[in-house]
Amino acid sequence: MEKRVLIVDDSESIREAVGFTLESAAYSVEKAIDGVDALEKLKASAFQLVITDLHMPNMDGINLIKEIRAKEEYKFLPILFLTTESQGTKKEEARNAGATGWVVKPFVPEKLVSVVQKLIR
Repeated sequence: MEKRVLIVDDSESIREAVGFTLESAAYSVEKAIDGVDALEKLKASAFQLVITDLHMPNMDGINLIKEIRAKEEYKFLPILFLTTESQGTKKEEARNAGATGWVVKPFVPEKLVSVVQKLIR
């Protein structure tokens, strides 16, 4: 089965870097520019993982996680929070919203792939 990952970030360079890293590790990648775009892509296609940024226009990462978790079909979908924020309060807020894990930018490609491999089996 194809392992599909949805990358949600308003920064094109981050979307491209994460996408390249995961595609090089044989994952299929779709990209969204914010939470609203991500929810549309989730309606249209199945994913095994969502990787989202915190700060984005229209809908930020915390609200996106809450929206995803509110849907029964996504109750167990792994969600990685990828952000420059390293504050404990933001980590806790993401965890409380339903984030599965946390990766701080700038990310190390090998570490990101390792985390993704653990979340998608």
